[in-house]
Amino acid sequence: MGIDPWGHRFDNHIAIGKIRDREDEVIAEPATEPDKPPHLHGPTVRAAGRIVLLRRAGKLVFLDLHDWTGRIQVAIGMKQVGERAWDLTQQFDLGDLIGIDGELSRTKVGELTIFASDVHFLTKCIETPPEKHKGLTDPELRQRMRYLDLIHTEGQWERFLRRTKIVQSIRNTLAGEGFVEVEGPTLHAIAGGAAARPFVTHHNALDIDLFLRIALELHLKRLMVGGVERVYELGRVYRNEGIDARHNPEFTMLELYQAYGDYRAMMDLTEKLIVAAIAATGQPLKLQWGDKEIDFTPPFARKTYDELFLEHTGVAGDDAAGIAALAKRIGFETANRHPDVIKSQVFEAKVEDALSGPIFVIDYPASICPLTKRKASNPAIAERFELFIHGMELANAYTELNDPDLQEQLFTQQLAGMPEEESMARMDRDFIRAMRHGMPPAGGLGIGIDRLVMLLTNTQTIRDVILFPLLRPETT
Repeated sequence: MGIDPWGHRFDNHIAIGKIRDREDEVIAEPATEPDKPPHLHGPTVRAAGRIVLLRRAGKLVFLDLHDWTGRIQVAIGMKQVGERAWDLTQQFDLGDLIGIDGELSRTKVGELTIFASDVHFLTKCIETPPEKHKGLTDPELRQRMRYLDLIHTEGQWERFLRRTKIVQSIRNTLAGEGFVEVEGPTLHAIAGGAAARPFVTHHNALDIDLFLRIALELHLKRLMVGGVERVYELGRVYRNEGIDARHNPEFTMLELYQAYGDYRAMMDLTEKLIVAAIAATGQPLKLQWGDKEIDFTPPFARKTYDELFLEHTGVAGDDAAGIAALAKRIGFETANRHPDVIKSQVFEAKVEDALSGPIFVIDYPASICPLTKRKASNPAIAERFELFIHGMELANAYTELNDPDLQEQLFTQQLAGMPEEESMARMDRDFIRAMRHGMPPAGGLGIGIDRLVMLLTNTQTIRDVILFPLLRPETT
């Protein structure tokens, strides 16, 4: 037919969602004859999209056209489009991308429909689409072939669009609070800022090993030393660790630092960020998550680490012997281990999963928080919180440690207790040098964006809120 199957530019079409918004413009004109029904008349529209349903009925073809804003029925009649366009219509298959000119109206049963006056071929689909009733039922196949998942899984694109709105809301809220966004390096000479196993690569020109960043923290703090008093980065971090419903080796973090703040200021900001994100998605503050409900109405509950430890284990937080005995009953090794490390393991096993939340767990043992300022009234306690919702950690915040000598001492202790093959970390001496120039007192906050999106989109696995999660290579 002399038509390029891969199409060309197609101007002046409008989104299907906006076409559907014009349904009120479809009006009924009085019939010209007494026994005839009223004639429906609507605006002329131009649409483009993918054929996701196709039904042929003699000299009439019905199809469903889908774009990223919705779907609409199209009716193509041989008489209405002419011989050449009708012949072109016979070449249509499921998955093809086409353009339509026509009148927006309704069928006899009332379905909003574009009645075509002309058709345009834009791109041929040469693979067989999924069967329309079964669709993509295999979760791994949906994640591996996300392009088909977005086309054929109901509500999937809307989930990722909601993610975009959440991220944009976070940026808007932080801008309103006077924060500036920066971009730090993703290749680090030292894997610092968190206790995690990094991905290692090699730079040929400098002949040095480098690490994909495991955290955003240390470069943002350098900027605070430089006078950037409210700073954040929203970006990818990489940890060479396990994969499960809440963990992907590549994930998105928000980290921010506010000069002259503390962890309580970070609690207030965390509430503000989450509430604004919910509003941006057009949802109420009470949300369903699986078979559970989450009430995000502020203020969120706040309880100390030791209060929750006693509540859920029956053992006091300062009872080292009782905690060690409980740890042994659970099956944890206790020999030659710091009491607070044992306590932390028991807390993770017995307390975290029992927290429905949202709840701020505050005032952690200082020995397990090397980057955190101690409470003036009790140096054994760190001014730190973690936000938990139904057993899942969503946010982590500190009153930041800004004493360079203490920071260097704590780094040394932390590295001494970590096997090199696990941490791959070394002392970041330039960071210590930066702190010696004076880092202001500050509050710092980290939020796992993927987990936040899970909670605000009623999604149970992190892979369904990441467009392209890491998967095992496909076998042939």
